[in-house]
Amino acid sequence: MASRPKAKVLTHPAMARRARAKERGEGTPRAVPGQQGDMDSLRSWMDEKGVRKVKLGAIDVDGVFRGKYVSLEKFYSAAKSNMGFCDVVFGWDLGDELLDNTKVTGWHTGYPDTPAKVDLSTARIIPWEPDTAAFLLDFVNPDGTPFEASPRQLLQKMGQRARKLGFLPKFGAEYEFFLFKEGPQSLHEKGFKDLTPLTPGMFGYSWLRTSMNAPLVHALIDGCNAYGLNIEGFHTETGPGVFEAAIRYDTLELAADRAALFKTVVKEICAKHGVSACFMAKVDPKLPGCSGHVHQSLWNLKGEDNLFHDPSQKHGMSKLMRHYIGGQVALMPELTALYWPTINSYKRSVENTWAPTTATWGLENRTCAIRVIGDSGKSMRIEYRQLGADMNAYIGMAVSLAAGLWGIENEIEPPAPVLSNAYEAKNTKPLPRNLKDAVALLKNSERAREILGEGFVDHFVRTREWEVRQYERAVTSWELERYLELI
Repeated sequence: MASRPKAKVLTHPAMARRARAKERGEGTPRAVPGQQGDMDSLRSWMDEKGVRKVKLGAIDVDGVFRGKYVSLEKFYSAAKSNMGFCDVVFGWDLGDELLDNTKVTGWHTGYPDTPAKVDLSTARIIPWEPDTAAFLLDFVNPDGTPFEASPRQLLQKMGQRARKLGFLPKFGAEYEFFLFKEGPQSLHEKGFKDLTPLTPGMFGYSWLRTSMNAPLVHALIDGCNAYGLNIEGFHTETGPGVFEAAIRYDTLELAADRAALFKTVVKEICAKHGVSACFMAKVDPKLPGCSGHVHQSLWNLKGEDNLFHDPSQKHGMSKLMRHYIGGQVALMPELTALYWPTINSYKRSVENTWAPTTATWGLENRTCAIRVIGDSGKSMRIEYRQLGADMNAYIGMAVSLAAGLWGIENEIEPPAPVLSNAYEAKNTKPLPRNLKDAVALLKNSERAREILGEGFVDHFVRTREWEVRQYERAVTSWELERYLELI
């Protein structure tokens, strides 16, 4: 993770000061200004950019960006004293079906508004809506304490915990995703079958395919950069219409925001080109799945020294790094539901398809769940490969960090690294093969509740139990094709 110049992000002066404070490891400053000067600065910035409306939103448990447009008057009021946002976003699923098993909200509470705090440090101008500013929201309880079910609040909690231990986490995400020449209407009319990929054939790292689709590729790269998502690399992956994007690493909170926003941004830009983007973990059983790998390292609080590197130790891995990996490997099976949150997630975990099936780690070994990369203070890091493109970035980053910190605190030594094919390695812990089994492991994990909090784990488990029940009662096309005529 060598240090490189950062892309310019549109911020007003007060936000820039906060961003610099974050970079120096001075905690995670909250966003609502405490002085009138901050509001004056905000208004000046909005006027300078010609902002006429504001879009506010937050990422739900499924990783979906939920939000709305508000007037400038409404925004300035919310920036001063929070706003109400219906807590049903924590009480329904991907299809807006109301969950029947939640505690945090439901018919028993009447689905009230919950306070939402505008994080002014997340200010962005939407490049394809240049008169519109966008801000992220943080859900809080009426007394101002964090709303435990919120993924972004979990992420912030883990970042604060790392800093209290003396570590500045630096993370970076990369996504693989399919692009189809389809729109929402055609996707539904085709029943999500027989879709036309943007490009044909298996053509990884294709110079030709990216150039053939240069208008869209450039719109994605330029749009993401202008939105502050800082794309480091963009290329085709192996598979028809499959691409991969690497988002520049940064401190944990900034990296998580960028990763969480990336999927929606790609979908918005693609829609303007008549294309749909798909981040499912496994779209086609004959093709590799889509990853959401997360690169991770811990630095000193000033961000100057990579604490994962120790040239005096074997492979240049510090004791701290070994224990970080040890914690992640030890907790990997019982935390899998948090990393693989959908029914489809587990279709990606198949032998010899670039996705892990066991809790393993190795040096530059892409068959393992954790890959150690680099041999210097600038580059030493891990690539957490268990995560798929369907991850909720806040949850995936927060949980893998929490597991690593748990390993450090308890001095957990990892097993021996896998030096060959991890799919054939002996004496390794298997990962759960389906969401139902993974949820059962998480539900019974005292360590998960200890490191993540009872409130978050309880709510997440309930949402995944609902997801399993919806799948179990569904009659799939595979069943109809196999049984309808012949059974």
